[in-house]
Amino acid sequence: MFRFFAAAIMLATLASSSLYSQAPPAPASKSWPEQVTKVEIPCSDGAVQPAMWYAPKSPAKKPLLVGLHTWSSNYASAGGDRVYAEWCIAQGWAFVHPDFRGPNWTPLALGSDRAVQDVVEAVAWARRQTDVDETRIYLIGVSGGGHMAMLMAGRHPELWAGVSAWCGISDIAQWHAEHQKGGKSDRYAQNIEAALGHAPARDDAEAKKRSPITWLNRATAVPLDIAHGIHDGRKGSVPFLHALHAFNAVVPASDRLPEADIQSCYETQKLPAGWSAAGPDASFGSWTPLFRKMSGNTRVTLFEGGHEIVHQAALNWLAKQQKGRPVVWDVRDFTVLGTAASDSGK
Repeated sequence: MFRFFAAAIMLATLASSSLYSQAPPAPASKSWPEQVTKVEIPCSDGAVQPAMWYAPKSPAKKPLLVGLHTWSSNYASAGGDRVYAEWCIAQGWAFVHPDFRGPNWTPLALGSDRAVQDVVEAVAWARRQTDVDETRIYLIGVSGGGHMAMLMAGRHPELWAGVSAWCGISDIAQWHAEHQKGGKSDRYAQNIEAALGHAPARDDAEAKKRSPITWLNRATAVPLDIAHGIHDGRKGSVPFLHALHAFNAVVPASDRLPEADIQSCYETQKLPAGWSAAGPDASFGSWTPLFRKMSGNTRVTLFEGGHEIVHQAALNWLAKQQKGRPVVWDVRDFTVLGTAASDSGK
């Protein structure tokens, strides 16, 4: 049975413009470190993708962290993503925070082919700017960034040494249905409709194309860590069902969680029969793991929390991963961060 602990759940929706040239500056209290600068990345469609960028001056090979913005924000919105940059500065990593067509309410955003290509081109651009260790290119995101992280794990598994996805949307049509209130679409459902050009049905082809669950069967070789707060969907916008369904989309049938158990887990917030409670993981701090399952290179964790990311757990786990080596799950020796919970939005 789940053991619940008090958790500080910080939820902040970061609104921003969908137009590159009109992105507002981040609030002073949530600004990027001064070492992080705005850059412009040429795109293959003739556009210019703005991004935030940092690279240490050292000529040595260095890891690259690709941080993905949240659902309603863009490249310029720091929020909780500023912790990614702070980590890279402290660890000597390169960091890029691409725009991939901004907030998820336009046709070119929300996991479109163009948005996917923008992330690919941001990685290629970063590799031209500094000497990147190609065995240590990492991807991280929460909420809308978690959606894009899982999508990129499936669309371009060849790029990543590790992908850390938190509270992400795995099924666009399902999430649209979950945001129908009294038969009317709330703002997230309206965002989806604006991006797709219509309200998606369960078998909607465009929604499927932009959904991680359609592509995650291609991510079996990628170290993929999926995490979700147990209270999300009640105190938060993305039910933790999405994480469990994402896990099932990657792993072989023999390791999948039964759908009836998934639904029971969400409805009762109790472990179904046969589900074992998670062991201790100090990297999560007070955001205690409650359920955890691993299969091959994929892991899913439900933790005591809401719609948030535990930066300390996410970044320390990524730091252990390297292409050509077995995935590392046990993170006992880790760097302690002053900020353990995110104020990233949706």
